Amino acid sequence: MWLFKKNGPSGFSYSSTAEEVTHGIDGSDLTAIVTGASSGIGAETSRVLALRGVHVIIAVRNMTAGKDVKEAILKEIPAAKVDVMELDLSSFDSVKKFAADFISSGHSLNILINNAGVMAIPFMLSKDNIELQFATNHLGHFLLTNLLLEKMKETACETNREGRIVNVASDAHYVTYSEGIRFDKINDQESYSKFSAYGQSKMANILSTYELAKRLKEDGVEITANSLNPGAISSNLFRHMTIVNGLVSTIGKLLLKNVQQGASTTCYIALNPQVKGVSGEYFQDNNLATPSKKARDMDLAKKLWDFSMDLVK
Repeated sequence: MWLFKKNGPSGFSYSSTAEEVTHGIDGSDLTAIVTGASSGIGAETSRVLALRGVHVIIAVRNMTAGKDVKEAILKEIPAAKVDVMELDLSSFDSVKKFAADFISSGHSLNILINNAGVMAIPFMLSKDNIELQFATNHLGHFLLTNLLLEKMKETACETNREGRIVNVASDAHYVTYSEGIRFDKINDQESYSKFSAYGQSKMANILSTYELAKRLKEDGVEITANSLNPGAISSNLFRHMTIVNGLVSTIGKLLLKNVQQGASTTCYIALNPQVKGVSGEYFQDNNLATPSKKARDMDLAKKLWDFSMDLVK
C-alpha cells in the first residue's frame, strides 16, 4: 500500500524487506543465535543473516522444523553456515542446557536475537510453574541473555567488534494489564486475560532491554541492546485465535506485513551499520520509535529486572 512506502530517517520504511535493509553488508565473520527460527519472521531472519554470510544458530523447540529451515536455507544458499540447536524457552533447565552446550562448542557470539514467542494462549503454567506467556516470551529470554552475556563480552573484546542483542517485542505492550507488570499476580488464573498477558510479556521485553542497555553501558562493554515492534504480520502466532486466524488467512495479504517485511527491523538492528553504538532504543519499521510511557519507566524496569532474577534463580 502506497501509504506505508514513505522512508523514514534511516532510508527504510514499513514496506522494506530484510534483504533490502541488509543489502551489501558482509557478515561473514559474525555468529548469531536466533530463537524461534522454525517458522515466520524467525526463519526469515535466519535466512537473510545466512545470506549475508553470518554463521546462524537456529535455536528451536521443534528440532524437526528447525532442520527443515536449515535444509531450505542450504538449498537456496549452499555455502550458508547454519546449525540447529534445541531450546525450549518455557523451561529454565532447557535454557541452561542450551547455553552450556553453546559455550562448550567454542563458537563466538556477536548477535543474540530473542525472537521466539507464544501469543494469546489459554492460561497455562510453564515447566517451572510460571504463567506460560510471561515464562516463554520474557523469562526464558531473560535467562538466556544473562547466561550468554560473558560469551558476548568475550567475543566483543577479542574481535574489537560490537555485539548486538535484539529483543523482538510488540506494540501489544500497549494492551497490558493496568499495572504494567503484575508482580503479585503473575500466576493468577482467575483474573487472567490472554491478550493482556501477552501485552505484559511484550512490555517486559522492552523494560528489560532498557535495564540491560543501562547495565552494559555502566560496564563499559561494546554490546548494544535494543527492542523492536516487527509490526502486524501474517504468521502462525495467531493459531490460538480461531476467528482472527481465519481473517489473517483471507485478508492478511492486503493489510498485514509479509514475513520478508516483518523480519526487516530485526535484521536492520542486528546488521546495519547505521545502528552502530545505538543502545537502549525501541524500533519500528526500521526507524526509531517511542513505546508507551509505562514501557519507558526505568523504576519499573529495575523492579522487573530484580523480580526476573529472583524467578530464574
